[in-house]
Amino acid sequence: MSTFEPGAATVQRLLQRQILPLDTDPDVLPLYLDCEEPNLDEDKYVVGGSRAAKELNNASIRQKTSTGRVVRPDQVLSRTAVLVPSGEKVSFGTYFNAFPASYWRRWSVVTAVTLTVTVRGSGATVIVNKSMANGRQQKVDSGVTEAEGPTTLTFELTLGPFIDGGWYWYDVVAGHGDVTVESAEWTAAVPADRAEHGTVDLAITTMNRPDFCAKLLAQLGTQELLPYLDTVFVMEQGTQLVRDSEFFPGAEEGLGGRLRVLQQGNLGGSGGYARGQLESVRKGTATYAMMMDDDVVCEPEGIIRAVTFGDLARRPTIVGGHMFSLYAKSRLHSFGEIVQPYRFWWMSPRDGFQDWDFGARNLRSARWLHKRQDVDFNGWFMCMIPRQVLEEIGLSLPLFIKWDDSEYGLRAKSAGVPTVTFPGAAVWHVPWTDKNDALDWQAYFHQRNRFVAALLHSNYPRGGRLLQESFAFDLAHLVSMQYSTVELRLQALEDVLAGPHGLHAMLGTRLGEVNAFRKQFTDAQLHADPDDFPPVRREKPPRKGKDLSDVPGRLSKMVTAGLAPIRQLKKPRELSREFPEVEIRAMDAKWYRIASFDSAVVSMNDGTSAALYRRDRERYKALVRRTVQLHQRFRRDWDEIAAQYRAALGDITSPETWEKTFAPWTEGEDR
Repeated sequence: MSTFEPGAATVQRLLQRQILPLDTDPDVLPLYLDCEEPNLDEDKYVVGGSRAAKELNNASIRQKTSTGRVVRPDQVLSRTAVLVPSGEKVSFGTYFNAFPASYWRRWSVVTAVTLTVTVRGSGATVIVNKSMANGRQQKVDSGVTEAEGPTTLTFELTLGPFIDGGWYWYDVVAGHGDVTVESAEWTAAVPADRAEHGTVDLAITTMNRPDFCAKLLAQLGTQELLPYLDTVFVMEQGTQLVRDSEFFPGAEEGLGGRLRVLQQGNLGGSGGYARGQLESVRKGTATYAMMMDDDVVCEPEGIIRAVTFGDLARRPTIVGGHMFSLYAKSRLHSFGEIVQPYRFWWMSPRDGFQDWDFGARNLRSARWLHKRQDVDFNGWFMCMIPRQVLEEIGLSLPLFIKWDDSEYGLRAKSAGVPTVTFPGAAVWHVPWTDKNDALDWQAYFHQRNRFVAALLHSNYPRGGRLLQESFAFDLAHLVSMQYSTVELRLQALEDVLAGPHGLHAMLGTRLGEVNAFRKQFTDAQLHADPDDFPPVRREKPPRKGKDLSDVPGRLSKMVTAGLAPIRQLKKPRELSREFPEVEIRAMDAKWYRIASFDSAVVSMNDGTSAALYRRDRERYKALVRRTVQLHQRFRRDWDEIAAQYRAALGDITSPETWEKTFAPWTEGEDR
């Protein structure tokens, strides 16, 4: 742990600068600029309140409070400059321009910051504000410009009051004439041995997204970011190559010799990222390695901020970014991720919200966003790991996809390395809510890798509630006629029992085997054309005229949970063997709705296709027996299995073991 000794030699270092969007997309503007007045009334009972009070206020919290006053795209003059018309006010209390004081206060050596704002035009008032962890806001200081030319106002600000949360930001109010806010910088005195910024290797895993990946590479080639980049590794795992994209030559040129494209088999995200981690460790010239998805839109300044924060962290720290929706760019998908220890399941902390729209409720109007959010891990869509940490605790687990990032965060945490999901560092990505990964081939990896991570890191006997929840999930899928999903989940458990050293061996083959196995099940056979299915017919009308739009109460769900498994033992209705009894939209496809039918056409979350679910009594009974036997085995032998995985962790995540896995593609390379 590094400390900032009083009287030690210091240098001034830039922490964050004012930035504006790279394009004129109006959906993005609320993340950079805002002119709404804050309104905290709707969620005044949330922070520090009871869960009941929070639930009571959820509806009003999410209500749109915007009055429609927005900063116009034509006010944005450059990457750093914005016009404020006469008599109007613009706030920089936004996601990308407010200063996350509590994160700097908690995790860095910085104790005070200096804000300098340069404004062209007289009569402008610059107001500096701060917030507390409960969202209450206070004016800190202000200044007025008198000259028509550029005027720089300076404010000295302490980080002392931000132990639990809070931000700094500034507002600019124009007087009788238009003014231009040309730039603003947050700087700090830091130890002299931290004067130079670190560098980062980017590890981007790609598969059959050549244009998307090439456009991302082009976003990285900015003049400001290039000095921070050591090498950009692209792990090419597909057949549609990024080099063949029309956008690749320009992107390669923009990166100025920093790009390396490495081709290998499809080893999933963990295999791709592990290759990038290995290359970074073996090269040994960059301070950090950053994992980044290939299908994101990047804010390059976020990478600079992550590096800067990592440089000034008290101890080696994993620094991650946030994820905004690629389709609605002002919507924040999650403000932080934890692994709930008793359930051993990833989730957002309960005092936060998912899918938050900054276009409707700005940063200053949402109390919960002012409490510092501490996390267990950060998704590898944008996550920076110090090379020192990779050398000390190893590379990714060979999990193909799912749980590699969360397991690594837990592994790092147990080694004393924190993870910080850092405001102001973000990408735009397809949100998880638009995917169907709990039912398709990914169900195998969800189940297997969750168990592997729990065996490695759970501190509860037999993984806490993991076994109980896993068994309940299997039953829910079974009464929903999702037999392919249960088969994959049970195969996953059998592979866990086979031991940790099989993970590397199956890395390149398991996906193909899983997909081939699924094809025999009608619930896994997707059709885009609704006419591919027989027409809906049923022997009996809905009971009491109820339809799928009815939402059952808790008691009704409990009754259904008790009776549905028994109902599956009855012989299916004759007509259901030939015709589906109902069509069910993806949003309505809950187990307690599906369980009352003997056949159904169910649409998928992505809206592109549907599948036919058909009840099979004999398969149901066989799968119930298997899931009971497997979960009993884990309950009986948990400690023994966990000891086996924990003993093997160092070996299966070591660079030497990963080098053997990569050997078919690396032998003969000049490294």
